Amino acid sequence: MSVIILLLGASLTVGIIFLAAFCWAVKSGQFEDDYSPAHRILFDEQANDQQP
Repeated sequence: MSVIILLLGASLTVGIIFLAAFCWAVKSGQFEDDYSPAHRILFDEQANDQQP
């Protein structure tokens, strides 16, 4: 029974750490640009400059 309590506490700790990391990423602006990552590969100019 004590193992279940230990595992529950460990999983809650890991969950809180991941939640804090996600909140930090949102506040620091990691998810603000949702347009360019999907279209960046279409307009990559460096790949056009490297011709064999």
